Amino acid sequence: MHLSSVVVQALKLQNSILAKYLIRNVLILTAAVFMVIGLVIFGNQLVLVIKESLEEGVPIAELMPLVSFKMIRDVPLILSLSLFLAIILAISKSYKDSEAIVMNSLGIGDKHLMVFIQPVVIVIFIFILFLTTVAVPWSKQQRSMIMDRSENASEFSFIKEGEFQEFKGGDIVFYAEKVKSTEGESTQDMEKVFIYALSGGQRQPIITLADQAHKYTDAKTKSVYLRLKEGVRYHGFPAEVNKKILNFDQYDLQIIDGENNRGTTSVTKIESKPTLDLIFSSDVKEIAEWQWRISQPISVLILSIFGILLGKTSPRGGKNLGVLTGVLVFIVYNNALLVAKSSLERGEISAFVGMWWVHLTVLLIIFVFYAYRHGKFSQLIGKAF
Repeated sequence: MHLSSVVVQALKLQNSILAKYLIRNVLILTAAVFMVIGLVIFGNQLVLVIKESLEEGVPIAELMPLVSFKMIRDVPLILSLSLFLAIILAISKSYKDSEAIVMNSLGIGDKHLMVFIQPVVIVIFIFILFLTTVAVPWSKQQRSMIMDRSENASEFSFIKEGEFQEFKGGDIVFYAEKVKSTEGESTQDMEKVFIYALSGGQRQPIITLADQAHKYTDAKTKSVYLRLKEGVRYHGFPAEVNKKILNFDQYDLQIIDGENNRGTTSVTKIESKPTLDLIFSSDVKEIAEWQWRISQPISVLILSIFGILLGKTSPRGGKNLGVLTGVLVFIVYNNALLVAKSSLERGEISAFVGMWWVHLTVLLIIFVFYAYRHGKFSQLIGKAF
């Protein structure tokens, strides 16, 4: 009895040492893979955000927050891929170095390895769950607010005092003798305003002169207007016979139609909603969104099991076969989740089926793969015959 307890304690110590060794390798490889993939993706995102921001006239001060919010959005996907590949590499390395063969001789198999890496997997699972359900929706909400401010401010937020400027590809020429910006350039007051615009299908020129102008955004429609005061409008050039002249004390000129942006902002609002609000919703798009948020961390748990099996290779096996297979599995898995999300949003599948069928399918594949690797099918065939 005393001897057996000593053996149990020895096995526990042995397993603890092996678990720590495996966890350390997985953590180091996860960090390395994350840095490599992150540098590529985040660098590309930085270039795209800067290009997009310059095209849409987003102030320079808003660039870094926009880049940060996009990085937060991409971290769950990059981290889950990094962990998956790290597990494959760590297990593959142990087989290349014949370490796993020694462990197998001690009775430590795939099930033990799956248990050993669970502390790392669970920590990353919780972190990704926090990101997808809290941090990412918040970052999308903040990014939407920045973009809305920029869109509502429009190109006219960046009018330079005392200079002729072209907007909308030359369809509008604007001049203001004096410009005063307030509330971070969301509103502007101008004096001695000249506007030349081409209007209608016949591209008829309209010239507007006003002593004062005030730019504002309608709270309900989100349309942006110039409120012109003490001015005159010329339909056609002043020298033309068929010109029309309109004198006005006050005239509101719409420069951005708020209706044009509603299609895109509705999706953004769903993506930025708190997860708890989505869970209790009956709208299919909101159901699809919260299932997508939950699916990303769930895939981490499932892929960690798959990673153990894919990393199991012989010393003579292909060096990068497990990694290449892992990348392919990850791409197919995530694309299947995206297809399921789109189908759920369109009402083609029920919310009960949702994206869960993708996870169950992958679990079934893992079960079949595990049974094949351990000769379970051969045993069943042998018993049958």
